[in-house]
Amino acid sequence: MGTTAGMEREIVQREGIPFIGLPAGGLHGVGILNVVRNGWTLARGLFAAWRHVRRERPLALLTTGGYVSGPVALAARQEGVPILVFLPDVEPAQSVRAVARLARRVAVSVPDSLQYFPEGKAVVTGYPLGERITQWTREKGRSALQLDQDVRVLLIFGGSRGARSINRATLHHIAALTQMAHVVHITGTLDWSEVVQARDALPKEVQARYHAYPYLHERMGAALAAADLAVARAGAGVLGEFPYFGLPGILVPYPHAWRYQRVNAAWLADRGAAIVVEDATLAERLVPTVASLFEAPERLTTMAEAARGLAKPKAAEDIARLMLGLVGEVC
Repeated sequence: MGTTAGMEREIVQREGIPFIGLPAGGLHGVGILNVVRNGWTLARGLFAAWRHVRRERPLALLTTGGYVSGPVALAARQEGVPILVFLPDVEPAQSVRAVARLARRVAVSVPDSLQYFPEGKAVVTGYPLGERITQWTREKGRSALQLDQDVRVLLIFGGSRGARSINRATLHHIAALTQMAHVVHITGTLDWSEVVQARDALPKEVQARYHAYPYLHERMGAALAAADLAVARAGAGVLGEFPYFGLPGILVPYPHAWRYQRVNAAWLADRGAAIVVEDATLAERLVPTVASLFEAPERLTTMAEAARGLAKPKAAEDIARLMLGLVGEVC
């Protein structure tokens, strides 16, 4: 179940999994008119969720928060369905905090998240990665992206829809960046036409070292495995993907989304696995920060080892085990 208008519908259906869209809207941090409007939307979502839960009769519910989680969790609780909450980020959003009160167990990505929940309720599983990510090795990833095995690779991406400030900083400095490494740039779909136009105007020698994609879908793991260094937003995925591949990161938290990305980025940086660059200074700091790491390979190696030391490769299995435990309680 997800929002009717969100991008989750496409992602879920691409995997061949049935998807149910529900009306939903946020109440935190919006104006009074939107509170009223979204409150009515949530009421409709609660009724729809209750109807679907009664029809599907699930044995357990896994939720990761978001606008839809409240109505679905309330419906599940009303029908006696046990709930497992997974917290992807370090710090829980309001929706996760609320739904966790209804849940039997909470799975978290990192140990620092345990402090937000009653003692004994939460367990550290790590961030789950499917085979779409874990099937890739460095060699297979580079072959899939047609990159030589012995070149240096800089991966730049901004999330599923992209990040305009990262895209534009990359394009502005692409000549300098490609002198240091082959650049794999995943732009998202919103800026793709702008990126194509800029790419086609580049000199041939720069184009040969610049590999741009709007989205990689099943090959995202190939890009992560192939890279020596990544520049990215600090969404929850970096807590699982960068440690799994031992990938050092330059993290640029999205400045307009409360503080979750900032906390994620700081968690990795405090453990020596990443450097944090503010979005407002990215354009001026991108090239010198990348250069400082590529010119100090021992530092890059230390960051990679620090990242790899945070990996929890069996996170998906541990979350599945928690779910099966809840199912066992009702069967």
